[in-house]
Amino acid sequence: MAVSSEDKPRAPLTFEDLARWLGLVVLMVLGAALVWVLKPTLLLCAGSFLIAIVLNPFIAHLERRGMNRGLALGLVALCVLAIVGLFLWLVVPPFLDQVQQLVDRAPGIWSRIQTQIEGWMDRYPAVKDLIAERQSEVLSAIQGQVGGVAKFLVSSTLNIFGGLFGAVFGLMLTIFSLSDPKPIIAAYLKMAPDRFHEPARRSLAQLMVQISAWARGILINGAVTGLSTGLLLSLVGVQPALVFGVLAFLGEFVPIIGSLVAAIPALFVAASQGLPTFGLAVLVILFVQQVESNLLIPFVMGKQMNLHPVTILFFTLALGSLLGLAGAILVIPATALIKIVIREFYLRPRNLDETAIQTESAEIVSGTAKLE
Repeated sequence: MAVSSEDKPRAPLTFEDLARWLGLVVLMVLGAALVWVLKPTLLLCAGSFLIAIVLNPFIAHLERRGMNRGLALGLVALCVLAIVGLFLWLVVPPFLDQVQQLVDRAPGIWSRIQTQIEGWMDRYPAVKDLIAERQSEVLSAIQGQVGGVAKFLVSSTLNIFGGLFGAVFGLMLTIFSLSDPKPIIAAYLKMAPDRFHEPARRSLAQLMVQISAWARGILINGAVTGLSTGLLLSLVGVQPALVFGVLAFLGEFVPIIGSLVAAIPALFVAASQGLPTFGLAVLVILFVQQVESNLLIPFVMGKQMNLHPVTILFFTLALGSLLGLAGAILVIPATALIKIVIREFYLRPRNLDETAIQTESAEIVSGTAKLE
């Protein structure tokens, strides 16, 4: 009678087993330390490969139409440079002028906000008496936070200019990756063990599709959100509207919380203009958010990403804490990669019954699950 693997006695843990596991732990710790030390280089490479994945479908389309890959790469590069140059020519000069105007107006804006707060307190004596002892502390704390935000913006600007040198190497890496990507893909597939070859191939193919969908959705959503935010804020009298529109566009690169954070300067300025203007600005922000959530994301992004907001928020906070702003921007590609790897290498080989799992999940949520 055959003895099943569950009935076989387990071999005792030997010193060699302990040494092997200890060595594995040490290697993992050293690997994590090496990754942390090389974090700037790895982020630069990740950004370069991300851009290469986004641009590759356009080059591949031209190749299928009979164009040489090098010529297709040059044509796509010229188109990208033309778009970036047009943006810099039309948007950046007035944007910088309005930013300077906003900085110059900041003390007056803050003074008007203080006046507004004092006026509200005079209308409600009970509230004024309740917080009279803490009012100065609250105002000082808010002012300190505003100063912290200003310092953050200045330091971020300096970091951007300081990163231009690294951007040159990133651009070179992107060009070399796009000029002949087949050896890179072939090396990746060769490194995968034979039993994992097919999941590795599917994972990379799915990742490239989802990254393209993400980039396309970010650009379309950002353009629509930026234009609508700038125009609507301009209509309700909140200026400089161009600055707030550009911030709304840039906020789309950080999922979920980016657009909310980008709206804070506009609400700050609106608060200095009185309660009616502030209320209209809040309505504008909420309207744009609802249009984005209910129309743009479902129809532009579609179901290709299929990422739950809780998952996105968790990885946004985690990668933002570990890698800063770059981690927050790369959160969607990183989350998509982790989800694809888990599905292809762990969930798919198990042949799970998705219908049964969905039914069980619904029963647990509704409180009708059987406990026996």
